[in-house]
Amino acid sequence: MRVLVVEDHARLAASVARVLRREGMAVDVAPDGTAALERTAETDYDVVVLDRDLPGVHGDDVCRRLMREPVRTRVLMLTAAGAIADRVQGLTIGADDYLPKPFAYPELVARIRALGRRSQPAVPPVLVHGDLALDPARRVASRAGATLPLNPKELGVLECLLAARGRVVSAEELLERVWDSATDPFTTTVKATMNRLRAKLGEPPVIETVPRTGYRI
Repeated sequence: MRVLVVEDHARLAASVARVLRREGMAVDVAPDGTAALERTAETDYDVVVLDRDLPGVHGDDVCRRLMREPVRTRVLMLTAAGAIADRVQGLTIGADDYLPKPFAYPELVARIRALGRRSQPAVPPVLVHGDLALDPARRVASRAGATLPLNPKELGVLECLLAARGRVVSAEELLERVWDSATDPFTTTVKATMNRLRAKLGEPPVIETVPRTGYRI
């Protein structure tokens, strides 16, 4: 899942990004509304975590702009104002969900995952292929009933492949969905992660390389 965190308080933004990355999400950070619009013009995000009270372009205006885009990004709006009227106003301008500050990180993660599921074609809560299973919410994968020791990036790659339901997924798509904008697009990290994932999945092989195209299960 690709997430943009738009927050002008640097320490809070860094903390949120760190938590979401631990959950296997690819996270970019924008410090203000102008940067958020620049980011969303370049990248299709599943979810934008949007602080309402931003300097420059206000969070409400960012949300309105996002609602006009052809690619429908889900918006979780954050604000220090917890009054019902503020929540209603945020939802009225197009936000999909609303979370007042301060918030608990487990709730933030749960809400982002729920919105992420709505931004994509419907998939089962547990992804299964033969004896291979992945529970995205619990971040647990197993094969033949045995839990697999996968790190967050390996889980992210496996989730993308299973959710594609046999469609070929390119290395570029995996790089965009599992990593973030700080990753060198010419890196071999996708190939290296794929090699480790295959080794951990064991035999018989379930991931096929399609020459000059990508990978599929």
